[in-house]
Amino acid sequence: MTATDTPIGYGSMKRKEDARFIRGQGNYVDDIQLPGMLHGAVLRSPFAHARIVSIDTTAAEAHPKVVAVITGATLATLNLAWMPTLSYDTQAVLATDKVRFQGQEVAFVVAEDRYAARDALELIDVEYEPLPAVVDARKALDPGAPVIRDDKDGKTDNHIFDWSAGDKAKCDGIFASSEVVVTEDVLYPRVHPAPLETCGAIADFDKVTGKLTIWCNTQAPHAHRTVYAMVAGLPEHKIRVISPDIGGGFGNKVGIYPGYVCAIVGSIVTGKPVKWMEDRSENLMSTSFARDYHMKGEVAATRDGRIRAVRVTVLADHGAFNGTAQPTKYPAGFFHVFTGSYDLEAAYCDVKGVYTNKAPGGVAYACSFRITEAAYLVERMVDVLAYELKMDPAELRMKNLLKPDQFPYLSPTGWEYDSGDYPRALEMALEKVGYSDIREVQAAQRERWEAGDRTSALTGIGISFFTEAVGAGPRKHMDILGLGMADGAELRVHPTGKAVLRISVQSQGQGHETTYAQIVAEELGISPDDIEVVHGDTDQTPFGLGTYGSRSTPVSGAATAVVARKVRERAKIVAGAMLEVSTEDLEWEKGRWFVKGDPDKGKTMAEIALAAHGSLELPEGVEGHLDATTVYNPPNLTYPFGAYVCVVDVDPVTGQVKVRRFVAVDDCGVRINPMIVEGQIHGGLADGIGMALMELIAFDEDGNCLGGSFMDYLLPTAMECPSWELGETVTPSPHHPIGAKGVGESATVGSPAAVVNAVLDALKPYGIRHADMPLTPAAVWRAVQGSPIRPDLAIT
Repeated sequence: MTATDTPIGYGSMKRKEDARFIRGQGNYVDDIQLPGMLHGAVLRSPFAHARIVSIDTTAAEAHPKVVAVITGATLATLNLAWMPTLSYDTQAVLATDKVRFQGQEVAFVVAEDRYAARDALELIDVEYEPLPAVVDARKALDPGAPVIRDDKDGKTDNHIFDWSAGDKAKCDGIFASSEVVVTEDVLYPRVHPAPLETCGAIADFDKVTGKLTIWCNTQAPHAHRTVYAMVAGLPEHKIRVISPDIGGGFGNKVGIYPGYVCAIVGSIVTGKPVKWMEDRSENLMSTSFARDYHMKGEVAATRDGRIRAVRVTVLADHGAFNGTAQPTKYPAGFFHVFTGSYDLEAAYCDVKGVYTNKAPGGVAYACSFRITEAAYLVERMVDVLAYELKMDPAELRMKNLLKPDQFPYLSPTGWEYDSGDYPRALEMALEKVGYSDIREVQAAQRERWEAGDRTSALTGIGISFFTEAVGAGPRKHMDILGLGMADGAELRVHPTGKAVLRISVQSQGQGHETTYAQIVAEELGISPDDIEVVHGDTDQTPFGLGTYGSRSTPVSGAATAVVARKVRERAKIVAGAMLEVSTEDLEWEKGRWFVKGDPDKGKTMAEIALAAHGSLELPEGVEGHLDATTVYNPPNLTYPFGAYVCVVDVDPVTGQVKVRRFVAVDDCGVRINPMIVEGQIHGGLADGIGMALMELIAFDEDGNCLGGSFMDYLLPTAMECPSWELGETVTPSPHHPIGAKGVGESATVGSPAAVVNAVLDALKPYGIRHADMPLTPAAVWRAVQGSPIRPDLAIT
């Protein structure tokens, strides 16, 4: 399939769900009030590593409004002290032996209101024996480092896994014979999804029916139901998970947190509904983070800029419990898509996972299972190579990008990229930003700078080209806890021609209620306004693994198209009976079947739906009604890509960075609703600016979290973001039913490298080749102070 000049899409239309949101009528977990509902609060450890000597709950239990106090000892009697993580590890629900990160859950108070529950936490007396903490992944494997997971039999170190991909021998041979080899240590620091709404749940266990109902702001309701059944020992058909409106997730709401389990136990123990909602500090300190990868990148190339091979060594900090939501076969996620968008002879990566005294996790935060880290690394290394070769970064990329006739392309690590025209996307981005003109202005600026005129900021231009791999499954290759990554869809057309679609993914702001209705409308010719999309309720929807890693459109969107086509074929049989002709004599146009050669003789979907529910005699063996179900198992991932160009102004005196322009050209295949696509790109670009310039969850040497509030963990606002300039190419995915690839995370994958490359391009006169994110004013100032070639310009 070839690229087209304009988006192939279903058309922009206002989001159907926005009517309730803009009126303040959204229905979030904390909005739900149940009769007799109690409230829970979690007591958290002030230490990053300490042995628990004793826990005295006597005073808390004597509080007049406290109904129950639950500890790890309580859970142990119910066989609930430990729960499985999504990576086949185990995590303490409430600590029993020791705490392993600051903010770890120690006890759970259930009281008549949330204020009493919080007050009672202060009455619990815990005696700790502090232990040495390790928060640096590079020190976690040192001999003598404190062993964090000594709960595991025979565990004597902090090693989790070793994983590799690619042909090491071939890669090493190319490096040994290459004309140019560049090496750089790159950190992608720990950041947090920081959703607008924190995590929370309400559990209501009915002792009479044995039914457990959980309202939880999860991105994966069905996966949660299965895990709760595993943890609580309840029959899965007796568990109902309802995920109402979600105030953002970005991967933060994929996993199972101890607070959810404690709310369930609280309801079982008290016989009443129990609500638990965390505050902002709890969310930042204890829920799943992202990134935290120490990476060594190496590139082998020729003198004229032909990239031959890439070699990567990674140390992955997974915190105190390995709670990453990764496919079982890929403990480091899809990091082996680190070859990026370039035609290489060979590639090899080696990843080692370690425990540290930090909050657990490593979520698929606005990335498809670690591709963000991989894309950032390779794009930094391309700029490092350009620096070494004294070559323009755009020219270097254009020389090495995959060409359209190479698709489908099998990468050196075994992944088959579906389609793309990479050079065209980069050309469009460079043209849109006016790349040559900006370079000329920059050259003149640098001449004045070298001549001693240093009154103005330095301009930098950063380029990033990325390829994402989204849409996990296929199920034969990918699962989480043994659950295959396929999604179901159910479609029912009522007698009046109106339809209800039930899907297994959960919206966290992507506009599922609109885009999925548009897919059905496109396939059946029914107005999107006449199609209801149901999601977020395990009793009302088919099984699926939820929304993360840009799975929605590549997997569930495909399921929607397939199930709609099943209904259309069923309608064809009914139309044949109505028109008294063979189905082979019928043709389809949007919204109706008609007789070939006689367009006036046809039936609309509404007419067919009514007849399917009526007394019409259908062919033998054909059932009535227009209902269908499907389970979609994707044959491959989809591979959206993009070319980003960022222009910044950097003041070397203060270290201040201003993002002046940002051009983003994305290709996500067929665009169902271009307006929603652009909105998701806007959000991802802002996210990328935040990670590049300000976001960081830091720790001191004792493991104290230094990013536990929005006073410390900085987020970008409209003031830090430019007016985004977007472009698009469209190369449909050849194996997706409608050619869509997904876009929800693309901008977050591609933008950080563009921003960092721009800042370092601005600092090129100082001889600064690399500096780690976030490039805060202080970090930029320190880099300037340490200039390897211009110590005379250090500012005193």
